[in-house]
Amino acid sequence: MVSSPFRHAGRSDAIREVLETSYRNRNLLHITAGSAVPLLKNCIWLVVRGMVKLEAVTIHGDPLLLGLAGPNEPFGEPLTNVLAYEAFTLTDSDLLCLTCAEIEQSPHLAMAMMQAVVSRYRQAETMLSLLGLRRVEERVRGFLELLAQEYGQPCDQGLRLNLRLTHQELASALCTTRVTVTRVIGLLRDEGWLQIDGQRHLVISHLPKRR
Repeated sequence: MVSSPFRHAGRSDAIREVLETSYRNRNLLHITAGSAVPLLKNCIWLVVRGMVKLEAVTIHGDPLLLGLAGPNEPFGEPLTNVLAYEAFTLTDSDLLCLTCAEIEQSPHLAMAMMQAVVSRYRQAETMLSLLGLRRVEERVRGFLELLAQEYGQPCDQGLRLNLRLTHQELASALCTTRVTVTRVIGLLRDEGWLQIDGQRHLVISHLPKRR
């Protein structure tokens, strides 16, 4: 049996079934890793496979990581008021484009989309709460824990992150510097909480039980 592209830990079967029904009769847009995703007026993108990073550019020209969208998670121009909002694929990704009109016309699709937006909202709140932590080590540990619990793949050593974020991107998300992030990641590796596998993927070794 071929596994569903919408299957994702922590997402309800109801969401998956509704989105599969919509996606079955639609053409997916395949975008290679590192590519910009066009943000269309009155259209919402839904990630079917892959991972998209959402960012903005500050008034000083620095990139600011706002969040991530993985399988079953939406993003797009109607969901933000942030100026200079941009989206880039972190991995090869398959995306589904839905207009606001067709979401409004389908109660089942609207409900599924609402639950998907709630997931993104919770992620955003968690990221904001991390910024209130005084110690940068706690911010980095908390952010990696969030990524692992949301998007990690089980492996012998723990949960592996199949996405790659640079130390600068981590720093921009956590309001710190690249040098500090590099130092903290080194400390987390030394204590065994974090590992790097043969493909240079981060592996989180010690986590609470998945939600």
